[in-house]
Amino acid sequence: MKQSLQLRVSQHLALTPQLQQSIRLLQLSTLELHQELEQILCDNPLLERVDDPLDHSVRLLADGAIGAVGSTPEGASEDANAAPGVEGDTSFDAPDTAAADTNGEAEWSFDDVAKTAKAPDDDDARPQLEAHECTLREHLLEQMRVTLDTLRDRALVELMIDALTDNGYLEESLEAIHARLPEELEIDLDELSIALKLIQSFDPPGVGARNAAECLSLQIRRMPKIPMVTRRMALAIVENYLSLFAQRDFNKLKKALDCDDEDLREAQIVIKQCNPHPGASFASDASDFVVPDVIVKRLRGGWQVMLNHDVMPRLRINSLYANILKQSKGEGSLTSQMQEAKWLIKNMRQRFDTILRVAQAIVDRQRNFFSHGAVAMRPLVLREIADTLSLHESTISRVTTQKYMLTPHGMFELKYFFGSHVATEAGGEASSTAIRALIKQLIGAEDPKIPFSDSKIADMLGEQGMVIARRTVAKYREALKIPPVNLRKSL
Repeated sequence: MKQSLQLRVSQHLALTPQLQQSIRLLQLSTLELHQELEQILCDNPLLERVDDPLDHSVRLLADGAIGAVGSTPEGASEDANAAPGVEGDTSFDAPDTAAADTNGEAEWSFDDVAKTAKAPDDDDARPQLEAHECTLREHLLEQMRVTLDTLRDRALVELMIDALTDNGYLEESLEAIHARLPEELEIDLDELSIALKLIQSFDPPGVGARNAAECLSLQIRRMPKIPMVTRRMALAIVENYLSLFAQRDFNKLKKALDCDDEDLREAQIVIKQCNPHPGASFASDASDFVVPDVIVKRLRGGWQVMLNHDVMPRLRINSLYANILKQSKGEGSLTSQMQEAKWLIKNMRQRFDTILRVAQAIVDRQRNFFSHGAVAMRPLVLREIADTLSLHESTISRVTTQKYMLTPHGMFELKYFFGSHVATEAGGEASSTAIRALIKQLIGAEDPKIPFSDSKIADMLGEQGMVIARRTVAKYREALKIPPVNLRKSL
């Protein structure tokens, strides 16, 4: 086989660095966007944030003096008009940047919103220190210190406290704890049992229990102002018939306890007052929350979408470095960083502009949802929005992922407004979101003594012209985290 050289000419598509950055910024969530921006600001000295949270804090100057609140370092310009545009444009405010731009492009400045600054005496402007959260272990140790005097007893109780889970349960058996203790300590199993009994008398009620039945029993015994008959019946239920009570098999419970509906109802009220997770209130897990990217408000002309300016970073070119670049006539390593900074500002503006366009298109098609609620949601797919805005479906998918909209009905991810459809008897289509809302309404209006089964709900939806199977109703009900019919039944 003879070797030879061949020369071919072909065309292919390639993503430029600017386009790659635009796609990356578009698919980031608000939190990820700010994290990415902080890294870029550290790498590129030509970029600076106008909305820097440290702008109004006290600064220590080079000579040791304390700078005034809101003071700016020498060489940096402070323009009160530098602010993002209404449509998400980030600010680019540098007086001499146009001269430093070798391509002769115009200055990037968007002055639609006035810059807001907190007053020095504003309470929100002062740094707030987070209070220390007391853990379950610390709470129990404080009670132990005022209860016990001897060091041996304190050590045994602290040993049992360390064996508790975050929910306050003792999942390890006393025998297992006793087996791993050194023999030279001469600790009996009865001493561990006494220490556990002491912990079970501490606050919160139910702590130190070894199972759910014991946890509920400890709490019921400590409840004040409960009739003796009701307390005795509630204890009998949680200690002997907890599985029947969880399954809401009230007929077997009444037969086993030899009681009527009224007595069982009073015992049920007492059991419902208990907390099966006594240590959960001391958990240090921070609450997860999201900040909306867009806000929907009702105006005279209909529903209008506005960007949330609180999550929009406000950027500009540092005037000090822009002047240096101007004097060097575009030579040096700052030229590429200048171009990267301009790309970032342009891509940030394009990102918010795309989010606004997509959100407004969604609101225009789901107008009935904002007026009447989830039951009026219409079927919607990504292709419909993509064709309307002349964008690709992948772009719509990136925009609607981890982007949130604040509406009069609550906070929703943009993907919430897209859903499959179910055929109706009239030949139309109903959104799966609207069907889930109808199922939730039907279950919310049912008689607790005779709840609707999945088949009954399917028949009721069929009467409204929605052809839906029983297993589909069960799937939507489970998606709504609604228990089945036997667990919804009550006395």
